[in-house]
Amino acid sequence: MTDERKNEDGAESAFDQGFLKERAVADPSVCSPLSGSEKVFVQGSKPSIKVPFRKVTLTPTMTQNGQTENPPVYLYDTSGPYTDPEASTDVRQGLDKIRYDWTLARGDVEVLPEVSSNYGKQRQRDAILEPLRFGAIHKPLRAKAGKAVTQLAYARQGIVTEEMEFIAIRENQRLAAHRTSDPQLSQQHPGQSFGASIPKEITPEFVRDEVARGRAVIPANINHPELEPQIIGRNFLVKV
Repeated sequence: MTDERKNEDGAESAFDQGFLKERAVADPSVCSPLSGSEKVFVQGSKPSIKVPFRKVTLTPTMTQNGQTENPPVYLYDTSGPYTDPEASTDVRQGLDKIRYDWTLARGDVEVLPEVSSNYGKQRQRDAILEPLRFGAIHKPLRAKAGKAVTQLAYARQGIVTEEMEFIAIRENQRLAAHRTSDPQLSQQHPGQSFGASIPKEITPEFVRDEVARGRAVIPANINHPELEPQIIGRNFLVKV
């Protein structure tokens, strides 16, 4: 043990004692439901496609005819599993790999025995970093020879991926269910599109076509399968 890695009293630091690795936990404040709301899911065409929404409870309002209104509203939820009371978050194990099976099922990736970069290999051999290592070290994926595994590549082949279906459900914000329960929601001023082209219902095919045209992007690195699918583009809710 070098002096540089001891505190003023000569005792080993929390780093050297493996404190971070053994006792690391997610703060309870980020693993609790948000006040006045709850996380709900909309099921897609497969059991693995579960799209989260934030169901917000509104204060009821009394109308002139004595009825109450203001049903709950459903919002775009990007809080991940942390606000899901049924999810168990262990920072030592990492988040659930919700897209991992989707990626493998396409048959165009291979699992590497270890990290391939020199930098990554150097970090693995560095004994100083041992107290920080968690047990859940996932083997990396890479595209097979001659294959492209981006959402853009799939879109240009005319393929609708699970990510695209997930996104379509998320972008629709449960509007179809709202319009059925409250027809007044269908009464909307036409407004000014300013050149945008947004259909009344976002379909997986529309997501695919927008990506294929280069007008939207889906960040979906195959080595970050815990990422919930999200799209960024002019005709979608998230823009840059």
